[in-house]
Amino acid sequence: MTTNANAPRHTARLDYARTAPKAFRAMIALDAAAREGLDPDLVELVQIRSSQLNGCAYCLDMHVKDARKAGESDERIYLLPAWREAPEGVYSERDRAALALAEQITHIGGGVCDEVYGRAAELFPEQELAQLISLCYTINAWNRINVATRKTPGAH
Repeated sequence: MTTNANAPRHTARLDYARTAPKAFRAMIALDAAAREGLDPDLVELVQIRSSQLNGCAYCLDMHVKDARKAGESDERIYLLPAWREAPEGVYSERDRAALALAEQITHIGGGVCDEVYGRAAELFPEQELAQLISLCYTINAWNRINVATRKTPGAH
């Protein structure tokens, strides 16, 4: 089988919004509800990190662009894959707790350990913690939709 070197590596499989409009609208509503009451900078960091772990190029492209538009620093975006090793002060304790929780929710196979959950619960009031958990499962759902359908980065 031969391939065209100039052809895109992955072509979109289907237009999810068009072919599953009710589910798509429900996801949009869920996404909006999950963000309520959370710091927008924290939202973008969690969405970028989860999308990195899930290999979702579409969501990475969108959320990095959104974070930059909102004034997020290049340093915080670039260091995100190694946030644990980032110098003191780059990420707040709340950022670190949210990122640890997001990683464990993304890799749910082993569950969310008591230490990670407990740290998040110390730093986020119960309502905000519930919103953060909602944000984590929502971005994971978006990642799975976009990876499965091969949504093209930049097509938003």
